[in-house]
Amino acid sequence: MTSNYSKFEAVCCILEENNFDKSKLIPILQSVQEEYRYLPAEIMSFISSSLDMSPAIVYGVATFYSHFTLNPKGENIIKVCNGTACHVKKSAAIIDAMRKKLGLKENENTTKDMLFTIETVACLGACGLAPVVVINENVHGQMTAEKIVKLIDETMGAK
Repeated sequence: MTSNYSKFEAVCCILEENNFDKSKLIPILQSVQEEYRYLPAEIMSFISSSLDMSPAIVYGVATFYSHFTLNPKGENIIKVCNGTACHVKKSAAIIDAMRKKLGLKENENTTKDMLFTIETVACLGACGLAPVVVINENVHGQMTAEKIVKLIDETMGAK
């Protein structure tokens, strides 16, 4: 019971900091996502009732902007570029190697232990380093399947 109270207590603080202002919905959602690493459905419902807004509007904003996520993410976020330059240089093999190493099925993006989330992005803006992978905001260029497995091992060892 205490954990549920704590969950809503943090949201109440965020709402208070934003003066329960409907026009601050995006900053409110950004703060909530920063707190929980995603936007839980029950929290979005709480926000909509607290701001006297339709749940559809809150959900619509949360799903319109790619920055927001409705699913929990792992502690380590791995972004793999699959833009033209990276794709041509075999980014698909890197994705396959990561999935195999982390034991992820094709429709899974986050490991069961919540340690890793894989995201495929259209472009990371580093085409000269293709193929490119970003792990927790650290850019790794000229990636290969072997190199990504080693990086995952290093990241696991750092925990």
